[in-house]
Amino acid sequence: MSEYVIFGLIAAALLAVWLVIRLKIVEQRFREAEEAAAALRREAEAEAERLKKERLLEAKDEIFRWRVAAEKEIQEQRKKVTELERRLGEKEQRLERESRHLERKKRDVEQRARAVKRREQEVAEAQERADRLVVERTRQLELVAGMTADEAKRMLLESIEAEARHEGALLARKVEDEAKEKAEVEARKILSLAIQRCAAEHVVETTVSVVDLPSEEMKGRIIGREGRNIRALEQATGVDLIVDDTPEAVILSSFDPLRREIARVAIEQLIRDGRIHPARIEEVVAKVEAEFERKLREEGEQAAFELGIHNLHEQLLGFLGKLKYRTSYGQNVLAHAKEVAIISGMIASEIGADRELAVRGGLLHDIGKGIETESDANHSELGADLARRLGEDPRVINAILSHHNDEEPKTIEAVIVQIADAISAARPGARRETLDNYIKRLESLEKIAESFTGVEKAYAIQAGRELRILVNNEQVTDEGAKEIAKGIAGRIEAELRYPGRIKVTIIRETRVTEYAR
Repeated sequence: MSEYVIFGLIAAALLAVWLVIRLKIVEQRFREAEEAAAALRREAEAEAERLKKERLLEAKDEIFRWRVAAEKEIQEQRKKVTELERRLGEKEQRLERESRHLERKKRDVEQRARAVKRREQEVAEAQERADRLVVERTRQLELVAGMTADEAKRMLLESIEAEARHEGALLARKVEDEAKEKAEVEARKILSLAIQRCAAEHVVETTVSVVDLPSEEMKGRIIGREGRNIRALEQATGVDLIVDDTPEAVILSSFDPLRREIARVAIEQLIRDGRIHPARIEEVVAKVEAEFERKLREEGEQAAFELGIHNLHEQLLGFLGKLKYRTSYGQNVLAHAKEVAIISGMIASEIGADRELAVRGGLLHDIGKGIETESDANHSELGADLARRLGEDPRVINAILSHHNDEEPKTIEAVIVQIADAISAARPGARRETLDNYIKRLESLEKIAESFTGVEKAYAIQAGRELRILVNNEQVTDEGAKEIAKGIAGRIEAELRYPGRIKVTIIRETRVTEYAR
């Protein structure tokens, strides 16, 4: 019995030990589980923190993109607002000019109304005088013996009619003189304003261009073996190359500025490329010529844009660009065309004509100078034919034809283009002639004048812009002097080419001599 008790105690003790050990194992596992849970919690928190940061960065990036887009949109809106403000400013200026113009017209109308009222008063006074004369003449005629009433009435009517005609002629002459004087003053005012507001460049075109070389050795390469390169350049471009003692430079000579410019660009490209031989020269020149077609159109587009002209045909833009490389008595034709357009627009605005039509006619009036043709037609006819083919307004075509009187002006805008062309060509510094041509022109003017019967001496003054002629008093009457002046002006227009206009003045001296004996 005691052995079973001992065995039971031992078993109980072992059980207790096993329980204690098991409890410690459970506690150990619990702690490990808690630590694992804590680690997982920390990892989860770290992951959550990382995800939070990532989401925050994404949100910030999205906000930044939204902000950039918003700022871009704001800038675009600001540009639109600025453009609208500019357009509004231009409209306000235009409206202000139109308002001033209307005010001037209103004042003119009021002045004319006052003048008409004065004329009506004068006519009424004349009528009253005529009535009094009728009464007086009737009374006198009644006293005349042997005169019938019908005869007296007819005589009175004839007398009154003659007097009324005389007074009417005097009044009409007075009104006409006042209108001419006022028109002349107003014309001088408008032209002076247009000239003062036009800031034109004084540029004289030359017939040579200079190409700078990187070294003297490049001259030999341009000339080539036995001169083959320089011959190929002259043949391909149509200009003369002058290689002289000028250091590090080659001179291009040609009376065609377009060819000279193409040659200059081609030579500069060959120098940069380094390969200079006949085949390469032809290739580069052909490439430059093709590029110049685009460049000429761009020049025409720029000129039209500066003047606010739209809807010009592409061919017109190309020919307009060619005018940059054309000259007339040393004046650049494109610069002249733009100047004429600007002056035409100013004059049209001042007198209430169609400004857009005047500017368009002024820009295109010399478009025929950019056309190369074998035809005998002058540049006005060539330009008018081109504009007609390309669908231009008939009024613009008339302005082109009439600016040198090849056709009578049909609109006020055509007359304005004539005036602006004369102003641009005649202003000091606009055009020049060589000394030989200048002397020949003066001699030709004097020779034409001296070929007329009765002319004693002729003098070309004012740089050939005025011709003063002394005629024989015994051979030429006053009427004959007028006929000689018209004949000389006609011969000059038919036989000579000259810029602007030439004034012909006939001087007929009358001498009366008497002796006291």
